[in-house]
Amino acid sequence: MINSNFEYTTNLQYRVKSLTARVQAFEAGQKYTAMKSEFKKQLSAKDKDIRKLKLELGDSHAQLVTMRENWWQVFEDLQQAHAKELAKKDREIKRLKERVMNAERARDEYKAKHRGSLAELYQVKTELEEEKGKNQKLRHQIDRDYENSSLPSSQKLGPKKITNNREKTGRKPGAQKGHKGHGRKKHVPNNVIEIPAPEKYTNSPDYKPTGKTITKQAVDIQIKITVDEYITPEFRHVRTGQRVHAEFPAGVVNDVNYSGNIKAFAFLLNNHCNVSVAKVSDFLSELTGGSLKISTGMINGLSKQFSSKTQAEQKKAFADILLSPVVHVDFTSARVNGKNMNVLVCATPEITLYFAREHKGHKGIKDTPIQDGQNTFVHDHDITFYSYGHNHQECLEHILRYLKDSIDNEPNLTWNKLMRELIRETIHFKNSLDPNDDQDPDEIDKDRVDEFETRYDEILELAKEEYEYEPPSKYYRDGFNLYTRMFAYKGNHLLFLHDKRVPHNNNLAERKLRVVKRKNKQVMAFRSDDGLIYYCQCLGVITSIHDRNENMFESVAAIFGDNMKPTA
Repeated sequence: MINSNFEYTTNLQYRVKSLTARVQAFEAGQKYTAMKSEFKKQLSAKDKDIRKLKLELGDSHAQLVTMRENWWQVFEDLQQAHAKELAKKDREIKRLKERVMNAERARDEYKAKHRGSLAELYQVKTELEEEKGKNQKLRHQIDRDYENSSLPSSQKLGPKKITNNREKTGRKPGAQKGHKGHGRKKHVPNNVIEIPAPEKYTNSPDYKPTGKTITKQAVDIQIKITVDEYITPEFRHVRTGQRVHAEFPAGVVNDVNYSGNIKAFAFLLNNHCNVSVAKVSDFLSELTGGSLKISTGMINGLSKQFSSKTQAEQKKAFADILLSPVVHVDFTSARVNGKNMNVLVCATPEITLYFAREHKGHKGIKDTPIQDGQNTFVHDHDITFYSYGHNHQECLEHILRYLKDSIDNEPNLTWNKLMRELIRETIHFKNSLDPNDDQDPDEIDKDRVDEFETRYDEILELAKEEYEYEPPSKYYRDGFNLYTRMFAYKGNHLLFLHDKRVPHNNNLAERKLRVVKRKNKQVMAFRSDDGLIYYCQCLGVITSIHDRNENMFESVAAIFGDNMKPTA
């Protein structure tokens, strides 16, 4: 501590001495003089530098002025050149503007022409589409036949040749060696004629009898008239004048009476074979060598007579139809004295009833088994039938034809092909089931049926997408209408998969009505409503006789036949 204080004091003393010496120097004037002299020297040097810098500044200013003038000159030159360039550009821009305006005018004119051409093109395309639609409609109408519509095959002009898909074997036609032959059926002979052996065989030692006889028959038919004439004396009462005689057998009423065989023959020729009344009369006359000449009026009245005699059978058939689980129904047209009439058929495999009706629809169904029946009706999508019965099955043969028609007229769609294949597959599946096992509902494979229904729904969904992407033409909407119909009536298209008693088609009713159509072709038009009514009533009875595999001629002759033999 003492040493640090000593050093500090010593330093202070030295500083004091130094400052005192400097003060003394200033007080004596020596230092001031020296400093003044030094200042003058430095000031003189600075003045020189200033003068030198001023000279340099003047030179720089002069150079700057010169350079400014030169730059202004260059700028003016550039400005003039730029102005010239701008003027040139303005002229070029003006020229280009004129070209653009001309191009725009030309473009507008072209657009106007193009719009006119487009409008004309659209009009032509629209007319072309219209003509295509009309052409498609006409082609659809021309190409309609029994394969893609409800038209019968008989109305097809120039029917195509039926192809033979059997493989050729190279063998000759006819009976084949090693197969049992199917010869003509031999009959019980009425007369046996023996042909003696030739003497060249009997007297020759080269021939020996085999013990076998060769028989051949010559079959013939004869038509002859058998006439039984009944004669009895007449008596007269002496007082009253009453005339009396013995009773004739039943059925012998008129002077000439025809047996049930003759009536059945004439009746079946006219109503079953569709031979005209006049030709029936002529044919019977020719068969009997002119001996039997029946009036056309009597032949025409046989239908009324047969209908009257079979009222009980008709009532029983009516009741049996009501009790049948499945009934085929359909309508067809007929002509009566220049007006349109209709014929309704109700059929089962054993029973058939025909009804003559003035109208179709609900009026035509009145007083028929359909009105009160609780059956399952099989029909061709006649909406009227849906108001009656317990359930309904639509004819899938019609659906297959309509699908083929859609395939022909809408080849760009795929749903119609898939649906047609599915329907055919379901029919094949149903036909493969045992038709005789009607009491076992478990026979139908439920999983397989569910699979069919699922595929049915998927195909209809595909149809919806295809028609949304490409709407149907207004000239051909049959395919789209079929799609909507199959969507709305799915249960009525697939009912046959759930009930083995229900067939997939309405061919039975159509076959029954084909008889009526052939009759319409033959008579062209019935003369009265009663004529059509009697014909329908008679046709139902004889058709049912045929379906029961009974002898039609004998059954009809028994119905007509009155016992005209004398009583014992």
